[in-house]
Amino acid sequence: MNEETRKLVITIDGPAGSGKSTVSKMLAERLGYIYVDTGAMYRAVAVLARDTSKSNSLDEALLEAICTELDLQFISSNGEARLLANGRDVTEEIRKPEISSLASAASAKVVVRERLSKIQRSMGSAGGVVLEGRDMGTVVFPDADIKFFLDASPETRSKRRYLELEAKGEETTPEEVYELMLERDHNDRHRQLAPLKPATDAVVVDSSNLEVEEVVQLMLDRIGIKERRD
Repeated sequence: MNEETRKLVITIDGPAGSGKSTVSKMLAERLGYIYVDTGAMYRAVAVLARDTSKSNSLDEALLEAICTELDLQFISSNGEARLLANGRDVTEEIRKPEISSLASAASAKVVVRERLSKIQRSMGSAGGVVLEGRDMGTVVFPDADIKFFLDASPETRSKRRYLELEAKGEETTPEEVYELMLERDHNDRHRQLAPLKPATDAVVVDSSNLEVEEVVQLMLDRIGIKERRD
C-alpha cells in the first residue's frame, strides 16, 4: 500500500471531560475511520466486576476470571454506537458516576490492562482508526502515526461532565462531579502502571477555550501536515 492510500493509526489521549469522545467521534467521521472508545472498555470491565462481586472492591482473581472470558463489541444501533460486554448492552451503565472510580482502579490492574491492550491493538492493526483513551499513544500504540493529547482545566472539564450527566437525568451536583474528577485525575496520573501523560511526540491541545469544531479542524490540519511529511 503506498503512502497516499495508507490509512493512519491516530490516538487521542487525555483526562476525563477534556472532550475526547466528542472530538474523536467527529474526527473519525470526517476521515472515514473507525472510532474506538478504549475508556468505555475499562468501564465495561468495572461494571462486570461490580455486578459479579456485588461490591465496590476489585478482587484480582475476579478480574482475571472476567478478562479470561471477556468479549467486547462496538456495534451501531439506529445510528448510535453501543458497547456490548459479553453480549450485554452496557452503554448507559458505564457512564454512571460511581463507575468512574472503579474503572480507574481496574485500569491500574495488570491483568485488565494486558487483556484490553491486546484487544485494542487488534482493533487498530489495519489502520484507519481513531483510538481514544489514556495510554493509547504512550503504551498501546507507541508507534502510532500521529498522537494527540487533549486537555482542559479541571473547572471546564467538570462543568462539561456535570451538564452531560444532568442531560441524562443523573442526580448529582457540580461539587460532587468536580471532586470525583479531581480524584480520577489523581489516580490516573499517579498510578504505577501506564500513568496518564502526553506521549513525548504528542500534539497537546488545550480545549478549555475552544469549540469542538475548532479542535477537530486543528487536528485535521495537523494530520494533513503529517500525511505530507510521510
